[in-house]
Amino acid sequence: EVQLVESGGGLVQPGGSLRLSCAASGFTFRSYAMSWVRQAPGKGPEWVSAINSGDLTTSYADSVKGRFTISRDNAKNTLYLQMNSLKPEDTAVYYCAARPFTVSTQIDDYPYWGQGTQVTVSS
Repeated sequence: EVQLVESGGGLVQPGGSLRLSCAASGFTFRSYAMSWVRQAPGKGPEWVSAINSGDLTTSYADSVKGRFTISRDNAKNTLYLQMNSLKPEDTAVYYCAARPFTVSTQIDDYPYWGQGTQVTVSS
């Protein structure tokens, strides 16, 4: 059974940092492309970042480029999202998602999802 479990969310002040983790099990993690997707209150889901399975190529939404860094540890079956210089508009539930082999920025292309972790940026 495929499982994705996010952790690391919380309340942080504007300008602060958080690191999200996504622990994967039930599939060959190293062969899957991974993404982070977020959903703010009252809004639709927004693709945030992705990392490829083979060459570890990364990509980012313009809204987070230069502030967020995606990475993965295939030995630990874990995906990360380092979030720096956080803004109130980053407040959302953050989900990790998996699809075989190559990345996609299209949310519907991901068959596997975690349950999400809440990130709140507020003073």
